[in-house]
Amino acid sequence: MDQPIGFKPDASPASDTDIGVQEMELPQDAPIRCAACMGAVAVAADRIEVKGAHVHTFANPHGLVFEIGCFHDAFGCDAMGLPTDEFAWFNGFFWQMAFCRTCLAHLGWLFTNKSTGFWGLILDRLIDEKG
Repeated sequence: MDQPIGFKPDASPASDTDIGVQEMELPQDAPIRCAACMGAVAVAADRIEVKGAHVHTFANPHGLVFEIGCFHDAFGCDAMGLPTDEFAWFNGFFWQMAFCRTCLAHLGWLFTNKSTGFWGLILDRLIDEKG
């Protein structure tokens, strides 16, 4: 994997037509916070669609089900661990676990490939102040 741990996707994920990323039109200043500590992790303008949807539901190998939202950036998260494609939910992408920078709560995953990346954050671990 060419990206270092903690890789932040570039400013133009919509240019990666292989995964069909599209930016969503939402209020830019609406903060999205970690539900555990209320630390800001993103803003509403960071929401994107990947493979035609913002929200995806997946189960991990242990049967735990996660509903994630896709984000272009998650400035309040850090990715940890070595990137892996084992049990990858998005074909062609490696993933790393994503944690809140403030309290270290597990908030989701960073998905990267050679040309782009995005954050998949667990929706029930986030609070959107705009409702």
